[in-house]
Amino acid sequence: MKKRPVAPFIAGAVGVVLVALLVVLAFAKPGNSESASSPLLGQPAPEVKSTVIDGGDFNLARRKGSWVAFNFFNSTCVPCRQEHKELVSFWNAQKKSDDPVELYSIINDDSDSAVKAFFETYGGGWQKVRDDDGAISVSFGVAKVPETWIIDPNGFVRLRILGALTNTFLTTRMNELKKQFASEQ
Repeated sequence: MKKRPVAPFIAGAVGVVLVALLVVLAFAKPGNSESASSPLLGQPAPEVKSTVIDGGDFNLARRKGSWVAFNFFNSTCVPCRQEHKELVSFWNAQKKSDDPVELYSIINDDSDSAVKAFFETYGGGWQKVRDDDGAISVSFGVAKVPETWIIDPNGFVRLRILGALTNTFLTTRMNELKKQFASEQ
């Protein structure tokens, strides 16, 4: 009796598992976000100076007096794509707010043309800040995109959110932070 080679069966099983994993990732819903600890929480935000895709400069120090949300983003990132409609909803609500949060996408390892095409297709009129050399991501300790950071009006880091988020989650957390910030002033 001849022994059958085992390697093709193992390769086939691994292939099936990988395809199943890709399907799960492609259809996963945003909302499994979680706050995460960081040595930056409660500390002054790192210096951020860069340029924006639509032209002009960005300097975080000039945003003092405003709540700022940095969403680290890449147009090919599946969770980034899934959370995008949630960010659009958040941004639309913030435009109508008396105390709006300024939203910025920090572009992580992506081309201007790909980012512009993505935003033209899916919306989102907020500014997109270049992180060409990865210095912004490194200074915030971004593990992987998407990741969202909240900076208070005094320039202190208040929150780090890992993974795709929802409008409801972000709005709830922002309201909590604003209430806490007001009581500290």
